[in-house]
Amino acid sequence: MAVVVAERLIGFVAALYRAAGLPEADAALVADSLVRADLWGHSSHGVMRAPWYLDRIRNGVMKPVTQANFLVDGGAIAVLHGHDGVGQVIAKMAMDSAIERARKHGVGIVSVRESNHHGALGYFTRMAAAAGCIGMLVANGSPAMAPWGGRKKVVGNNPWSIAAPAGRHAPMMLDIANTSVARGKIFLARQKGQPIPDSWALDKEGRRTTDPVSALEGVIQPMGEHKGYAISAMMDVLAGALSGSGMLTEVSGPYQAEKRSRSGHFVMALNIAAFGLLPVFEDRIERMIAELKAAPRAEGVEEIFYPGEIEARNESRHLAEGIDLPANTVLDLRQAATHWGVAFPEEWQA
Repeated sequence: MAVVVAERLIGFVAALYRAAGLPEADAALVADSLVRADLWGHSSHGVMRAPWYLDRIRNGVMKPVTQANFLVDGGAIAVLHGHDGVGQVIAKMAMDSAIERARKHGVGIVSVRESNHHGALGYFTRMAAAAGCIGMLVANGSPAMAPWGGRKKVVGNNPWSIAAPAGRHAPMMLDIANTSVARGKIFLARQKGQPIPDSWALDKEGRRTTDPVSALEGVIQPMGEHKGYAISAMMDVLAGALSGSGMLTEVSGPYQAEKRSRSGHFVMALNIAAFGLLPVFEDRIERMIAELKAAPRAEGVEEIFYPGEIEARNESRHLAEGIDLPANTVLDLRQAATHWGVAFPEEWQA
């Protein structure tokens, strides 16, 4: 493991993306979004993914200069075509637009067509929370699980996030996929050389496995059995079918460097002030958090957390103490630096 300073890591990753042809502001956005996931403790969506996105740029399936444009501009709703641009850039453009529309109409919804993977969804829904809105973001992904009762990968894990301001607390935030675990966590286990719980996935023969390599070759289990499958299918309705993007097996993942993503997004912002006074809402959320945390604890539980609290605490700790990067992630970043002609930080060499 290497312990790295967040600011230094952001600067390095941004330099990689500038070398790959991204404009300076876009490179900074991608770097910040990836490092933010590491700060939150979601390393499965952190800088581990940086080389994947770079490979997609190198192969021409993701364009370094994003030229998204609105196909529909209908007041509260819009359709944004990403034209295979950088996922984070498109997602930010969509959320910025949804927030602006919500300020005018109470609600803003942007349906995004032909985008790319954009890392942790909570990065973008928290933008809405910071603007006094409730934010929601849905994305569809490459096949990860079988339809309930099937044994072939057809349905993506199709993650979704909701975030809301929480007064004196860090925002309430949900950011989940519909599989029993995000596939990125299995990639992270592979990076660390660690086994996975046998409830996460089946190998290609349909048997439970603790080997992350076998899991990635097989099928990830849905959360809540049939419920996770049904939720994921409906998320594809919002992100894929509604936007005119790929659906189900038409979508490719960020690690498939030779294939267009065809991912779609559903982005929504609700202007809280249009429903009532924002301070009143924030007071209600503070009361909700207090009641959640005051609930009697189960045996062995030291504290109850509200959604988003663990990420906020991790961010504070990692900003102070640094981020732990697995040795294999450091190696992948060093190789990317060599390819793109970017200086690799000497302090990470060990």
